[in-house]
Amino acid sequence: MESNLNAVLTGDLIGSTQQSADRINEAMMAIQTAANIIAAWHTPPQDTRFTRYRGDGWQIVVRQPTFALRAAVVIQAKLIAVGMESRISIGIGEVTSMGTANLADAAGEAFEISGKELDTIGTLRRIALNQTRSPVYEDGLIADLLGERMGKWTQAQAEAAAMMLASPIRIVSLLEIAEKLKISPQAVNDRTRGAGCAVIRSVLQRWEGLKGRQHWDRKDD
Repeated sequence: MESNLNAVLTGDLIGSTQQSADRINEAMMAIQTAANIIAAWHTPPQDTRFTRYRGDGWQIVVRQPTFALRAAVVIQAKLIAVGMESRISIGIGEVTSMGTANLADAAGEAFEISGKELDTIGTLRRIALNQTRSPVYEDGLIADLLGERMGKWTQAQAEAAAMMLASPIRIVSLLEIAEKLKISPQAVNDRTRGAGCAVIRSVLQRWEGLKGRQHWDRKDD
């Protein structure tokens, strides 16, 4: 039987109280840009319904849960590129309502899981992942390691990484990134190698392949 499983990403900006309103708005624009990228991963494209809460909080829906971890990585990369970070909680489960104008009145277990996980994520972790069906302990470890690795990125590395990891279906070339950033392919290579993009891309691809084979989009019989 088909099930309406989605991934809900809930986050809040780190250190936002020390930032100006303009800086917060810049960070939110970075998340919106990432949300647009994530929407295009679906066939047909699916609006993530990016919603901003209480100034420094935000939320999106990823209709295909296999993209959830990549979505968190791309959002964090976009934020680090502008000098900000967010705690990000991923909740995977059913969605019973997508809300009216935005996600403020949306409902379902995915929203509940994501919100509760954000409340317990603490100050040291950056990405958390939980789900309702057959929770996998290793998923949390992968999320922790990705968050820790990204926490060491420079802004330049994050900018290049966001582009290199921005597609689950094709490899974005060094030349393509170089043309967009107006730097040499060698400079792009230096940045992406320093960011560990090759390993991160491999981890994301294998995780997505594994979750796809587990048929996250179906209820247990």
